[in-house]
Amino acid sequence: MNHFENLKALLLEDKERQRILSLVSSLDLPDCWIAAGFVRNVVWDFLHGRPPSHPSGDIDVIWFDSAKNEKTVDLQLEDRLKQLDGSIEWSVKNQSRMHSGNGDLPYLSASDAMRFWPETATATAVRINCNGDLEITAPFGLNDLFEAVVRPTPSFLGEKQRLFDARLKDKKWLERWPLLTVERGNAHP
Repeated sequence: MNHFENLKALLLEDKERQRILSLVSSLDLPDCWIAAGFVRNVVWDFLHGRPPSHPSGDIDVIWFDSAKNEKTVDLQLEDRLKQLDGSIEWSVKNQSRMHSGNGDLPYLSASDAMRFWPETATATAVRINCNGDLEITAPFGLNDLFEAVVRPTPSFLGEKQRLFDARLKDKKWLERWPLLTVERGNAHP
């Protein structure tokens, strides 16, 4: 089984993540995914021989629609999700506007935006597609995620390396998942 099939299997076994994916899917947003820790943490728990932890912190919902890129639209979507489940801290971000705050050229899609995230293992997202199947996007692949490697994306080498290092410290991933290895200077090929 390859990493994509392994990830699908892990997510299909996790009823809570399936429920959350269904809630987000009900919004019927274009190019919409749940990303980052929602996906990353279930894999790292698995690699550490643990059952999947309950999705904690914010649930990162990303989508892409350049015609609706006002922040107020994201806030309205967060409110809709809170009405569906108020126990979750929802974070909805239309990636069509996120480039401006990051100093990047405009992104072309949600997956394209993920190429500019801090870590390769975090730049992974999942959704329920129109056929009801799980779909995964991972612009850097899934090797780092399944090999427990925390590596900066090419965008977080050089000047942004300090942001990667600060994030690594703030998130306390090495304390929670001690089998992780950090590779600070090598961008994913």
